[in-house]
Amino acid sequence: MSNLFNEKSKDWDANDMVKSISSAVGSTVVEHVPLHAQMDVMDFGAGTGLISTHVAPLVHKIVAVDISEAMLDKLVAKPELHGKVETVCQDITVEPLNTQFDLIISAMALHHIEDTQQLMRTFSEHLKPGAMIALADLDKEDGSFHPKDTEGVFHSGFERDSLKAILEDNGFEHIQFFTAHTVYKEDKKYPIFLVVATKP
Repeated sequence: MSNLFNEKSKDWDANDMVKSISSAVGSTVVEHVPLHAQMDVMDFGAGTGLISTHVAPLVHKIVAVDISEAMLDKLVAKPELHGKVETVCQDITVEPLNTQFDLIISAMALHHIEDTQQLMRTFSEHLKPGAMIALADLDKEDGSFHPKDTEGVFHSGFERDSLKAILEDNGFEHIQFFTAHTVYKEDKKYPIFLVVATKP
């Protein structure tokens, strides 16, 4: 899958849909998460840093995690992220970081991870007590959001109640969903949620 995103990285930031999703999710995170200047953040599936760009000025530092070196190369080239963001190219569900964070953010990465239960367990293990997650992805859809046979898509979005149950299974509390954005294409609409929750 990293090869897929290495190819996509070339014109990722020029994609209007990507830009509009990232802008809306970034704004919704800033609106609903109490960010502060001492906060250490993980951006999971950080890509080229489009969400990190919204959050970086308001926090201490961001660790941008992705499996695509090419995407992360685009991120580190952005002057607005210099000194605020470090990158890690690895699969943290297989090889965890020896670090805990105050917040984990993620946009449109969950549907690329086959085992959602394990991912939420991994997130919990990477969070300090009282820390938060703010995760954005597609509401459940009919599989038409991505082109047919797109590599590395394991979920056609998520039912909010089902995802809430997985979060509760992994100890998260104060779970809230917000509709961050809606993508319209080919006479269909695809809502994108942001779920915010706290580790006790």
